[in-house]
Amino acid sequence: MAAGGAALAALVALVAVTAALWRRRRAVRGAGRVCVAVLGDLGRSPRMQYHALSLARHGRGVSLLGYFQTKPHRDVLSSGEIRVVPLSELQCLRVGPKLLQYVVKVIAQTVQLLHTMLRMDPPSYVLLQNPPGLPSIAVAWVACLFWRSKLIIDWHNYGYTIMSLNHGKNHPLVLIAKWYEKLFGRLSDYNLCVTDAMKEDLQVNCNIKAVTLYDRPASYFKETPLELQHQLYMKLAKDYEPFKPQGNPHWNAERSAFTERDEKSGDVMKSRGRPALLISSTSWTGLFLSSPGYEQYINEGVKLPALVCVITGKGPLKEYYNGLIKKLHFKHIRICTPWLEAEDYPVLLGSADLGVCLHKSSSGLDLPMKVVDMFGCCLPVCAIYFECLHELVKHNENGLIFRDSDELAEQLKMLFLEFPTVESKLHEFRKNLRASKQLSWDESWDQTVLPLLSQTE
Repeated sequence: MAAGGAALAALVALVAVTAALWRRRRAVRGAGRVCVAVLGDLGRSPRMQYHALSLARHGRGVSLLGYFQTKPHRDVLSSGEIRVVPLSELQCLRVGPKLLQYVVKVIAQTVQLLHTMLRMDPPSYVLLQNPPGLPSIAVAWVACLFWRSKLIIDWHNYGYTIMSLNHGKNHPLVLIAKWYEKLFGRLSDYNLCVTDAMKEDLQVNCNIKAVTLYDRPASYFKETPLELQHQLYMKLAKDYEPFKPQGNPHWNAERSAFTERDEKSGDVMKSRGRPALLISSTSWTGLFLSSPGYEQYINEGVKLPALVCVITGKGPLKEYYNGLIKKLHFKHIRICTPWLEAEDYPVLLGSADLGVCLHKSSSGLDLPMKVVDMFGCCLPVCAIYFECLHELVKHNENGLIFRDSDELAEQLKMLFLEFPTVESKLHEFRKNLRASKQLSWDESWDQTVLPLLSQTE
């Protein structure tokens, strides 16, 4: 506890001293300019990229600040209004107690982030993602004091609840992080959040007034035309076995595992007897546990298609589960972990038959962005239950909610029975998604965020 307190004291002292020095200078806010900041990988922060694009659409100059580990979407990189401000990867202390390593990391990030921000053109607003909020909320608040700018925090979750997954709720670091998040969170000028449940929790437990801005899919998340599906399948078939056609293709057909093109007519069609394409994001545990049940159904004579399970993301247990799955020697299930370019990911989502999500919120207050993207592609979803999931997944309407691997296996059986008939529940869910009239990200952003930027200018 003493070490954690020392870290926080050092952080506050460093921030205060730096602020006092910089406040001697006269800051002039950049008219209309916004700093969109995340103390994380920009390429894996889609919501903050969408914020930057929305601001640019309204003619705002944007400084997009974060780590440049994964390349952001090409629309971000090609925008004349958005300037990426990369943070360098820190090589922090890797010896000694973990608590000491964490303290050193926080102090180093504080110095790096404050130094980088204060060298930027002064913005009118700082739009900051939380989590991670330690030390970024405090640093952003100090930078706003210096610039005389407004601080907007976009609450995706609580950082201390994520920390508690590894350390437990009563660990000193977790308690300090919780105190810090509530204290500095109240110093913001405006707040956004991702669910109504989080909005209520911020108000009741933190005395923070927030506006709900639901995640919405970007415009490029949509159903993929058959021609584009075929092009992507053929591209992936060059490197990944599950996308290659099974058996010997006809002499006049260009084929993948899912589609084929007749060379005479040039038409693309779905292959007869094709496997079902299931896509998930690093959902190793659930797929591993439910796969034997699905395989058993087929072995018992249930009329189900073979499955190709595409796992995206970089889960830390990927190699472990890959090894276990190989030992099971599935005959009807093939699992593929392709590397996808950012532009190929929405095309693959728009081509799939079903999405699976095993996201479990650490706070029970945030929603999985991956499901939002899947719904943008009219892709039905099976998702694991947690408290506020109903704000996104409507059970038996646009997907199904399950609680364990056995229930997931049973749902896969029900959805893929007699596949690919148009009379299936899967087809019904897709029709419901097509018929749903939800606001786009741009429409929702214009109604929710734009007024915040306008009322003080």
